[in-house]
Amino acid sequence: MALQIDDLPAAIRKTKRELREMLPNYRTVFAEVEAAMNQEARHIANLRDRGEPVIPEIQFEDIAANRVSADQIALVKARGACVIRKVFDRSLVEQWDDDIAEYVRRNNLDAKLLDRAEDNYFGQLASSKPQIYGVYWSKPQVLARQSPALTQARVFLNRLWQAESEGRVHFDPEHVPVYADRLRRRPPGSESLGLSAHCDGGSVERWIESNFRKVYRHVFSGNWRGYDPFDAAYRTEVEEIPSPAVCSMFRTFQGWTALTPQGPGDGTLQLVPIANAMVYILLRALQDDVADDDLCGAMPGRALSIKPEYHAPLFRALSSIPLMQAGDTVFWHSDVIHAVEDAHRGKGYSNVMYIASAPSCAKNDAYLRRQLPSFLEGKSPPDFPADHFEVDFVGRATVDDLTPLGRAQMGFGLK
Repeated sequence: MALQIDDLPAAIRKTKRELREMLPNYRTVFAEVEAAMNQEARHIANLRDRGEPVIPEIQFEDIAANRVSADQIALVKARGACVIRKVFDRSLVEQWDDDIAEYVRRNNLDAKLLDRAEDNYFGQLASSKPQIYGVYWSKPQVLARQSPALTQARVFLNRLWQAESEGRVHFDPEHVPVYADRLRRRPPGSESLGLSAHCDGGSVERWIESNFRKVYRHVFSGNWRGYDPFDAAYRTEVEEIPSPAVCSMFRTFQGWTALTPQGPGDGTLQLVPIANAMVYILLRALQDDVADDDLCGAMPGRALSIKPEYHAPLFRALSSIPLMQAGDTVFWHSDVIHAVEDAHRGKGYSNVMYIASAPSCAKNDAYLRRQLPSFLEGKSPPDFPADHFEVDFVGRATVDDLTPLGRAQMGFGLK
């Protein structure tokens, strides 16, 4: 379902009044949170500055052999992110990258991008938009999404969540529906094409919408240490404000697959690897230096921007992901702060396929029913700008390219 707000300033004032009444000691609680976040951010910054890894890394072969240790899992859950190495064979992914380049060239996509529909999703960020292509149905993307290896990796990630709590089962982690997303193809030398720090999956809704408030019930009650970012209670029931490029599926992890080698300085992904940083973001907006009709600059239908003037402690932990090779993947919790480096100072293209991890649930089934016709017709999926570039593209994937697993993940057979 979609959330409609007619008078946003009034809704924010009402929400902040209610939340402060529920948590009259909001200043004291926030002071505790700020101290804890400062300590964690300094710890991560110290590790990073010493050259030590701050994003956990897991070998896919360890996932396949069920030998990921409890300590590794605990670290992934604390940092809210991980790199999974060698999900795909490098030579296969290099061929995929060549195939995508040919698909884009053959169908003259660069010329079509000049007339694309703007989604404005990143419009309020200091750095507005990376070089993202509105391509969803190339054969490499479809083949990657339905691959048994990537499916196994995403089931592993889904299982990190508490799928049953509050006396209810929230989702089935064993089944991974497709959330068709785009491509990034970033040439060397590109400047100011990154993204400022932000979170996806809801902006003002996180404070205003009733189920979002239940997701963060421990935070808003002052029991912020009892908040578990991996408890799925109510997350499959939240309602978003409709907007192009606002995800309306429940993703356990956002993610992408590297099509080319890329590392720090190559215009790559940056993360604030603190899984519960949303606690700070939520309570920061209730403080007295923020206007009563403002949520630290959050705007409806946009990415939730993270700003130095409000969230300075978190920026200390902002870290580039490690060097990735073609076939490696990176995943980050749907609440984790992320950004993209402004400048690509590397020597080759920095290319990725955006492929998230999502579980089977009623919310996601509803989206699959809307997405499936887009695949069949070659149109842009429902959550994205209605460019529909691929309707007449030569070489796009069709039903014949789907395996039985791929058909199930796309929602064939849903009633």
